[in-house]
Amino acid sequence: MDRGLVAFPPIAPPDAEVRAAALARHGRLTKPTGSLGRIEELGVWLAACQGLCPPRPLARPRVVVFAGDHGVARHGVSAYPSEVTGQMVANFLAGGAAVNVLADAAGAGVRVVDLAVDADTPEEVRAHKVRRGSGSIDREDALTEAEVLAAVAAGRAIADEEVDGGADLLVAGDMGIGNTTPSAVLVAALTGAEPVAVIGRGTGVDDEGWMRKCAAIRDALRRARRVVHDPVALLRTSSGADIAAMAGFLAQAAVRRTPVVLDGVVVGAAALIAEELAPGARDWWVAGHRSVEPAHAMVLEHLDLKPLLEMDMRLGEGSGAVAALPLLSMAVRVLAEMATFEDAGVSDRPSELAASAEG
Repeated sequence: MDRGLVAFPPIAPPDAEVRAAALARHGRLTKPTGSLGRIEELGVWLAACQGLCPPRPLARPRVVVFAGDHGVARHGVSAYPSEVTGQMVANFLAGGAAVNVLADAAGAGVRVVDLAVDADTPEEVRAHKVRRGSGSIDREDALTEAEVLAAVAAGRAIADEEVDGGADLLVAGDMGIGNTTPSAVLVAALTGAEPVAVIGRGTGVDDEGWMRKCAAIRDALRRARRVVHDPVALLRTSSGADIAAMAGFLAQAAVRRTPVVLDGVVVGAAALIAEELAPGARDWWVAGHRSVEPAHAMVLEHLDLKPLLEMDMRLGEGSGAVAALPLLSMAVRVLAEMATFEDAGVSDRPSELAASAEG
C-alpha cells in the first residue's frame, strides 16, 4: 500500500478572528473578565473551532470506542484475560458499560468499532476491522506496513463518517486488554522517557504482573527507538490497529475542523502519533482529564495540554473525556446566553469607591 494514504494536508488552526471576537464578548458579559476561569477559555476555543461567535450549542457530540487486542497481553501484563475485549464490545452495544452511562448523562452518542478484536464480533462493528489481535511488541512488530496504512485509513474514514453524520464534537475511547503496554512504549519513545517512568498498573495488575509489564516495555522500547523518527514505522513496530486507527481519527478530525476531547493514556499515545502525522492537529483538541497512569502526564506535557478534570480515573473507554463534556456545554452557553452589560443595564465600570479604597 502507498504511504500517501497517511499523508495529511496542512492543518489550519481554529479561527483567530473569531477567537478575538469571543474574547471581546467575554469582556462585555455581566461578570468580571476572567472570573469564570477555564470555562471562558473553553468557550473561546469552541467558538474559534466553530468559526462562529457566539458559538452554537453542542448538538451531537459523539464517542467512538476503538477496540482491539494486543499480543503482548499473552505474557501476563494485564489483570484480565484477552477474552474480555470481545465481551466488552458486546457490553458497549448493550449499553451496559461505564462510557454508555456517562455519555447518556452528558447527551453524547456512543459507537464502538472493532479494529483488531481477537474474536468474532457483530457485523455492525467490524466494517473497518484490520486483523485479529496484534504481534507481541516486545519481540515482533505489532502490524505489517499494509495493516498500519489500512488502520490509519480506517480511522480517517470513521472521522469522516461521524462528521458527515452531523457530529460537532468527537471523543475517542479505547477498549483492549493489554493496550496500556503499547501506549507506554509509544509515549516513552516520543518523549524520551525511561521505561520505569511510564509504567502504570493499567487495569490493576499485581506486583508480579507489573514486573512482567516492565520487562515487556523495556524490550519493546528498544525496538521502538530504532524507528522513532518515522511515525508510520513506529505504529507498525509498537502499536496495534486500534491505536493506529485512533491516530488517523484524531488527525482527520483536525482536517475536518472538528473539536476533540481527549481521554486517557491510550488515546493520549495515539494523539502523540497524530500530531506527528499532522502537525498542528493538537490545536483542535482539549484534554478531558488527567489519568492516574504516569505516562499520561507526559502526554499532556508534550502536547502542552492542561486537563479539565482531575478525578483519579484510569478506565479508558473515553470515560474521562465524557465526564468533561458538561463543562464544554456550559462554556458555549455562557458565551451565547449571558447578558452583556449594555443589555442588562449594568455598569461595566469598577466603582469609584472601590477604586479609591484600593488606592
